[in-house]
Amino acid sequence: MSNSLMSNIAIIDYNAGNVQSVYYALKRMGIEANITADHQEIKNADKVIFPGVGEAASTMKYLKKSGLDLLIPSLEQSVLGICLGMQLLCSNTEEGQTNCLSIFPNKVKLFKGKEKVPHIGWNSISNLKGELFKGIKKDAYVYFVHSFYVETQSDTIATCNYMGDFSAAIQKNNFYAVQFHPEKSGDTGQQILKNFIEL
Repeated sequence: MSNSLMSNIAIIDYNAGNVQSVYYALKRMGIEANITADHQEIKNADKVIFPGVGEAASTMKYLKKSGLDLLIPSLEQSVLGICLGMQLLCSNTEEGQTNCLSIFPNKVKLFKGKEKVPHIGWNSISNLKGELFKGIKKDAYVYFVHSFYVETQSDTIATCNYMGDFSAAIQKNNFYAVQFHPEKSGDTGQQILKNFIEL
């Protein structure tokens, strides 16, 4: 494992699932991450991962109670939001009509149409931009599980199509976020995690 992958990675531990699956995905890559809710440890990390599976309103309540709602937007190192973590970085979500962290101006909307909701399984991503997708082929397949999606805006760095185009990934300054689960997306997901850690 290259030295650049041996940096100090914090996975934010909060009231949401898939924290462990991200931890084990990194461990398989030879990276020992730190699962923590400690504000100082998160601030001192080289990179921060903000994963999440769950429901937005109760999760935002937990973030406010723990002060993480103020800490996360103040972070200056590279931060990666995953799934619900991505949605919580946006301005608001139709899930429980919840105001989120407003790092991105995007709105989070419920899928509406003839297809099945939630959107579960492998789907291709396209319009890939930037360092997060270095070495990833156009129309690579990644794994999704979600009922809500982030609309496309100028900060969209990858799109996916399910009942129309939505943001598969977004970036603004030091904040990156993906709607899919890189930790469940095989070699492609592992490469994306590696690219994030090497930013």
